[in-house]
Amino acid sequence: MFDVFYIGTKPNQFAHEREVNSIEEAQRLSRTRYFWIIHYLCDYSEFDFLWEPKPWEAHQRHVYASQWNKDSGTCLYPKAGWNDTQYHAGMIAYRNPSKDNWNNTEVDGFDYSWHPDPTEPPFIYKFGTQWQKTGGPTYIVPGAVNIKYVDKNRVNKTSVDEYWDNLDYEDFDYTWHPDLTEGPHIYQFGTQWQKTGGPRYVMPGANIVKYVSEPRCTKTSVDNNWVVPEGVGEFDYTWHPDSSEPPMNYQFGTQWQKTGGPLYKVDGATETKYVSQIKVENISISRDVYLIDHGNPETEKVIKTLEEKGCTIKKKARFISSYKGTLQRILNQETNEFVWICSSICDYSNFDFSWHPEQWQGTMLHVFPSQGEKFGDTFLINVPSFNARIKNTEILEWYDTLHFVDNIDVPRWPMPVVHYNTDTVVNTVWDYTFDTPFVVFTKLDVLDQTKLPAVNYWREKTRTVTPLSLDSSTAIIPREAKNHLKTQIYDYPYILKTNRSTFSSVQQDIVYISYDEPESEENYEKLKCLYPNVKRVHGVKGMEQALIAGAEASNTPWYYAVFAKTAIEPSFKFDFVPDYFQVPKHYIFNCRNRVNGLEYGHMGIVLYNCEMVKNGPGYYTDKMGLDYTVSFPSESIPLLSCHGNFDTSPFHTWRTSFREVAKLSLFQSQNPTFDNEYRLKIWTTKAEGPYAEWALKGAADGVEFFKETGGDLEKMKASFDWEWLRDRFVSRHGELD
Repeated sequence: MFDVFYIGTKPNQFAHEREVNSIEEAQRLSRTRYFWIIHYLCDYSEFDFLWEPKPWEAHQRHVYASQWNKDSGTCLYPKAGWNDTQYHAGMIAYRNPSKDNWNNTEVDGFDYSWHPDPTEPPFIYKFGTQWQKTGGPTYIVPGAVNIKYVDKNRVNKTSVDEYWDNLDYEDFDYTWHPDLTEGPHIYQFGTQWQKTGGPRYVMPGANIVKYVSEPRCTKTSVDNNWVVPEGVGEFDYTWHPDSSEPPMNYQFGTQWQKTGGPLYKVDGATETKYVSQIKVENISISRDVYLIDHGNPETEKVIKTLEEKGCTIKKKARFISSYKGTLQRILNQETNEFVWICSSICDYSNFDFSWHPEQWQGTMLHVFPSQGEKFGDTFLINVPSFNARIKNTEILEWYDTLHFVDNIDVPRWPMPVVHYNTDTVVNTVWDYTFDTPFVVFTKLDVLDQTKLPAVNYWREKTRTVTPLSLDSSTAIIPREAKNHLKTQIYDYPYILKTNRSTFSSVQQDIVYISYDEPESEENYEKLKCLYPNVKRVHGVKGMEQALIAGAEASNTPWYYAVFAKTAIEPSFKFDFVPDYFQVPKHYIFNCRNRVNGLEYGHMGIVLYNCEMVKNGPGYYTDKMGLDYTVSFPSESIPLLSCHGNFDTSPFHTWRTSFREVAKLSLFQSQNPTFDNEYRLKIWTTKAEGPYAEWALKGAADGVEFFKETGGDLEKMKASFDWEWLRDRFVSRHGELD
């Protein structure tokens, strides 16, 4: 065992313990590698003095905690010296009670074993009671002048002071006392209702009132100030006002509004205050219901729910055109003051029909939102007021006393979801039999219905077609839209486009089509750097076959065809989406011709519909025209997609110019337009660049070819054949490439 020393009073723990005046003296006198310093107030009956530090802890002094602080006065020191301290809380040196340094040792139940942390500066430690930080004993460290309040080891005060003015409350704890560090106050205690109403603790010389939140009294008596209306349910009439407030009348509400409950009248009061502390469970002002039937399958389920909630179904009325007309028709002969209007498209399982308006809102038309839609499908109507006002109201939205209830939402039944896999929704809508007001049509495999917006049902103009993606492949379609449908969803006049970003659209594939163009590799590498997933079709003879190969390579319903003799316009992002509200079609984007500056669809990127390309033009028209793309249903999109860099050799320049001018000549002969006339003039008169003369020669030869064939379409289709074009070029201009 190591040497043991003490400073001050002898502990009498060991026969060999020795007194020293300092730690340094103990270090000098120690004959062992470590030595103990112990304290006379510690109980060491459970302490292990055989404990020894680990070798890597030999440079530390080891300090052991008491039940109160990290340093009990028990330490193990290395004789060789130390440069660090380790505090141990696992092995406790419990302190015994002592009267040393205490100013009062007569308090019952107080634990006088408490001691300060010797590492702190000297303090005067003040202890409190169960009520305040003061009121208990004081521990004074010699030389201390500053005060420190101790939260632990509080005194449980049981005596009652003489300063109470009222000791009549049986449930009140009168052992309370004030904080002695505060100045004199009049302490006012409250009840379960207010900060006043309980006893007062009046200190001598006090004239300032201080309100105390705890403890409180429980008021059980009932004042005679109450005015109670009929229909009020359970209410706690022990309530009373705050006596420190000026006289007021106090109006209580229900679970719905700030009015409708009892009134507490105060003599001399001229103002009314609305109180929310207690609310009355109000009896509903009506349980009579008119149910508007929208023809949906849930109608009978709604009727059962309403009856289970104690409602009386006065009438089930079919919805016709608008809520205004329907309400006006069914309420024309109603004699009750209030009725509910419910709709079969709503789920009333959690609706509370005890709702009522504020007193001043009694004559208003109250509208409850549906699924977040402000213009909802549930109404509480004051019938006499409605019948008088609706005659002069053109549409229900213009009713002059509408009240939109914003804190109660009535859910609608989920809309049916119809999945389709075609390139237009038109035929799917045609074939669908509607038994609900709205249906969701989508190409998505899984649809998150929580994202669906609620539609305003109030009248036909608000029952909109609502596209939910940029390509309109997911959309909410009203039943009425089918009656307007001819060739496209746009035949319906009411379309709301503000929700088109709800669901994402399919990004269409990009297919690069090349044959023998000199710049094809360079243009392909540039495109691939921007769009690494681009697909390529190369070396397929004939444009029609090349486009079919592109459709077979694509994994999306449409694909962007990018041609090798063009360079991509940097602003073109391939983010245009086809429109599923129309019949399938190709979309043609503009190209700027670097030889003559013309900008239109020639050589432009085309968004081809794959099924149309695979079926061929004959599937959609009697025969294919001279322009392959416009032989299908198609639409020109005035977006610059690329730059036509076809002037890479005499033959390639001539070939492009020849084919385009021959085609324009045929179109102008069949359907003259100013655009075609202007384009023909530019092609035949203007050209720039290293092969400008071959652009003009090709244009002239194209005009000659048109005249030579007399505009016979079948003869002119020879220009589809690359070999035929090469032979015609050589026959007129020789082998130049």
